[in-house]
Formats: sequence, C-alpha cells, structure tokens
Amino acid sequence: MNPTYTSAQKAIHWAVFLLVIGLYGLTYVEELFPRGDPGRALVWWLHISFGLLLFALVVIRVGLRLMLGTPGLPMEMSELERWAAKIAHLLLYGLLVAIPVLGILLTWYRGDALSFFGLFTIPAPVSPDRDTARFIRELHSLCANSILILAGVHAAAALWHHFIRKDDVLKRMLPESASS
Repeated sequence: MNPTYTSAQKAIHWAVFLLVIGLYGLTYVEELFPRGDPGRALVWWLHISFGLLLFALVVIRVGLRLMLGTPGLPMEMSELERWAAKIAHLLLYGLLVAIPVLGILLTWYRGDALSFFGLFTIPAPVSPDRDTARFIRELHSLCANSILILAGVHAAAALWHHFIRKDDVLKRMLPESASS
C-alpha cells in the first residue's frame, strides 16, 4: 500500500472532478438553444465527447487503483468510519462507470452515433427506441444528480478530515505544491 497517491492518480482524480462538473454544466447550456439549433447539437457533441473522455479516465483510474492500491486510512478512524469511506468510494466508482455507460446507451437508443471530438465515430449497434431512450435518460440523470450529492459528501468529509481531524486525508490527494 502506498503512503500517498501518485501524481498520475492525483491528476486523474482532479480531471474526473472537473469533467463531472463540466458535463453537468453542459446539460444546462443546452437549454440556451432551441430544438434544432446547431448550438444545441454542438453542446451534445461536446457532452458526448467529454463523457467518453471521462469514461476513459475512469477506466485508467480504476486500473491504477487496482495496480497501485491506495494509502491506508488514518488509524484514528473508527470501524464505522472506515466502512462508510469504503462504501462511499465504491458508490462513487460505480456511478463514474454507470453514468458514461448510460450516456453511451442513451446516444445509441436515440439513433445517434458516438463521436469522440470527431476523431472517430462508433455507429449505434441498436435500432432507435424512443421509450428505451427516455428510460435510460432518466437513469442517466438520476445517476448524474446522485454523483453530485455523493461528491459533495466526499468533499465535505475530506474538509472535515483536514480542518477538524487535522489528518492527511485531504493532503494525500492534493497536488504536490498545494500539499506542502
């Protein structure tokens, strides 16, 4: 077990955070354009492309976590706190996988191809199905809202560790210059 996260793990953690916030924000930008407007299509193209980037980073992050492990939790934490931290991380990772997968399925069931910034396109392997797309969209939205809530709890816990517990939980995930 490593005493701290590697620079790559930290960079991916913060990139994933920024992508989740940015992707959520893009869903509101879409509402600025009327249906059929090219601006709306551009927003969704960006949302899909950045969503695929998020998915790739999450796969890399999970791989790094499996290969490198994580720093141990502070000894002062109770068994209940340790259990809660593990469940919260498991839920975060589950949502970070589920959200892009649901987004991919949603795109395909809408009858659209996946495009990654125009570099490559993956055509829909399924026939468009409006009812299925609507159901997947609701799940996608529910998961997106859930990850914001859970990430907020995660951040609050990190701040609690930093300012109340005064341990190194938060510092372990900060960039080197910020944690010194």
